[in-house]
Amino acid sequence: MVVGFTLLILGLIMMVTPGPGLLFIFFGLSILALEIEWARELNKQGMQGLEKIVAKLKSIFLRKKQ
Repeated sequence: MVVGFTLLILGLIMMVTPGPGLLFIFFGLSILALEIEWARELNKQGMQGLEKIVAKLKSIFLRKKQ
């Protein structure tokens, strides 16, 4: 749990400093989701949002190929 919180805090710091902030936030939430319900829900919502973005990008690129 300490590792998850550490990665989450580092990710938040990296949002305003150079570094892969979103990646650290995602990893931190994924680790916390193993034990904490609110992190599990945030992780689930994030994955659903990511799936929507990927689907939209796929449809855009497939239209350009045709």
